[in-house]
Amino acid sequence: MIVTAATGRKHGAMGGPLRSRPSRGGTSSLSKVEFSREIRDDVVSGDITVSFRLWRRPKVRVGGRYPVGPVHIEVDSIELIPFSSVSLTDVRLSGEDSLESLRRRAAHAGPIADDTLIYRVEFHIADGTA
Repeated sequence: MIVTAATGRKHGAMGGPLRSRPSRGGTSSLSKVEFSREIRDDVVSGDITVSFRLWRRPKVRVGGRYPVGPVHIEVDSIELIPFSSVSLTDVRLSGEDSLESLRRRAAHAGPIADDTLIYRVEFHIADGTA
């Protein structure tokens, strides 16, 4: 879900813009996870289960629960990979049509070359929140 940013910016994402915000009580998470408007419903429904993030450092943790609209997602894994390692399966799981559309979505946080390191974040809808 997270990617190291060559630009050093604190926000940005692949698979949907993601920003970290302090949580407002009632959750065990440290931050709130946000996805772009056009894919948020697919995250909430459980159709999107992978996100790629261009961050300086991880902003979520494995096992952490983060509010997304009316549900919480729970992070299953975080892996730092070069953009060139993103599989076509992961492109689909992130809600994108192509690798290039995924690259464009993340580019607002800085340029994404094939060797740019990004975080692959896998998650599921947490029990009792759907």
